[in-house]
Amino acid sequence: FGKATSYVQAVDDVSFQIRKGEAFGLVGESGCGKTVTSKAVMRLLSRSGGIIKEGSQIQFMGQDILGLSTRELNRIRGSKMSMIFQDSMTSLNPTMTIGNQIMENIFTHEKTTRQKARERAIELLKLVEIPNPETRLKNYPHQLSGGMRQRVMIAIALALNPSLLIADEPTTALDVTIQAQLMDLLRSLKERFSMSVILVTHDLGVVADFADKVQVMYAGTIVERGTVDEIFDSPRHPYTWALLSSMPDLDTDEKLDAIPGTPPNMIYPPVGDAFAERNKYAMKIDFEMQPPMFEVSPTHWAATWLLHPDAPKVAVPKAITDRIKRMKKLGGTEHGEQ
Repeated sequence: FGKATSYVQAVDDVSFQIRKGEAFGLVGESGCGKTVTSKAVMRLLSRSGGIIKEGSQIQFMGQDILGLSTRELNRIRGSKMSMIFQDSMTSLNPTMTIGNQIMENIFTHEKTTRQKARERAIELLKLVEIPNPETRLKNYPHQLSGGMRQRVMIAIALALNPSLLIADEPTTALDVTIQAQLMDLLRSLKERFSMSVILVTHDLGVVADFADKVQVMYAGTIVERGTVDEIFDSPRHPYTWALLSSMPDLDTDEKLDAIPGTPPNMIYPPVGDAFAERNKYAMKIDFEMQPPMFEVSPTHWAATWLLHPDAPKVAVPKAITDRIKRMKKLGGTEHGEQ
């Protein structure tokens, strides 16, 4: 963000691959670069002053979309790739009915009659499980609850059966019950339409039962990547430990650990590991050099000096391993396992 002579590098060297029908979780605190990354994929950064550096690539269905014109991009956005933004109240147009907002996306990409677009809008509202869809078409956003507005956002995003759906904090500001319902809905829609989904969230608990692969992000960089089982069974980065230790569950007796301090100001990027100031396991080298990615397995990598052969051996804290066991047990119960 900024000008060529003075800029803030909000995201640095982020790379991932998503296959058809795969769910990918991008996890981290607010301000770590998750939303910037997802907007970069949609090529929406220019509206907020963001610049994608030369030499970057965003490959989508075999083509680099960074080389596409605005007209070519508009054929893809909203049809082949769609995004659910995090605040439905500010993302939906308060002066338009729900029906007109769904139909607007259909008219933008398809030549069709108003009657057929209306029928499709009703079908979409049924798909996202909104009751009385014919009546709801005439409602304005303020007449709906937060959960229903988020379902409308999903309906708009699914209007043209996209191959890729980016969900940016889709459960923010919703109560736990509604969160669970929305995640179940997203899961069933992903499977029904064989969509690829990027789930952006600060909550590892949300991705635990949804994603196939997870990347943990901090200060604009990826600090750990792996399959969902690897991240939860054997987390290796202290930041991932910190996120897990701050997650509540119903059986937690011990005090939850808050992550001390705040993320670094990227106007003045820190020397060494960006998490060092907040990391109780930090060594001298963490304040001097940024760690490379160390291989844990062919699919699991983490950027921490604790994985260096000469580093002291630090085990995953017992409180975290106990919490992971409880989460897995709860997940098995919810899915009918005995």
